[in-house]
Amino acid sequence: MLALHGGVAEHVAALAAVGAEPSEVRAPDDLAGLHGLVLPGGETTTLRLLAPRGGLLPELRGMVAAGTPTFGTCAGLIALADVVDGRREPLVGGLRIAVRRNAYGRQTASFEAPVDLPSIEGDPMVGVFVRAPRVVSVGDGVEVLALLGGDPVAVRQGHIWATAFHPELTPDRRLHAAFVEDARAWALPLPTESGEPGGVRVRA
Repeated sequence: MLALHGGVAEHVAALAAVGAEPSEVRAPDDLAGLHGLVLPGGETTTLRLLAPRGGLLPELRGMVAAGTPTFGTCAGLIALADVVDGRREPLVGGLRIAVRRNAYGRQTASFEAPVDLPSIEGDPMVGVFVRAPRVVSVGDGVEVLALLGGDPVAVRQGHIWATAFHPELTPDRRLHAAFVEDARAWALPLPTESGEPGGVRVRA
């Protein structure tokens, strides 16, 4: 859990509720041994100022590029996007989407809407949109998990998950549970030829 700013406590609570053991990342050494990474919502300008300190930003980019399961919400989605507001200057990058910041309006235009995720069993989720980004295009290998008004609001590219809304602000933990399941599967040792665990999973 990147804990420089934003909705850290809410994500920590959501991850703990589905059986994960979240730890807070503020420096490169905090990344050791993690099986997943969450980039919370917040303010991307603040994140751009804080993340480079102490060499954290290259480490984050390296983890995402190596295939570490990563979940970005709102500002976290923006940080992962390869193209932001028409500029190919990603903060972390690795997610082949283009986004436009604050496309749904300013803070006073925040809203809730039902979000249907066919890959997640049950009723539609409540999507909390706060200064939300709009996904304006998706590239090869990006699966659209949910749409709102024809626009993607939840996407997945391999081990990278991202939403334009804030699932951590509701009691619904289904997205966090799905992400944690993915992270656990990725962290399992590879089987040997005999079928027994024993190999090492390559982060790629």
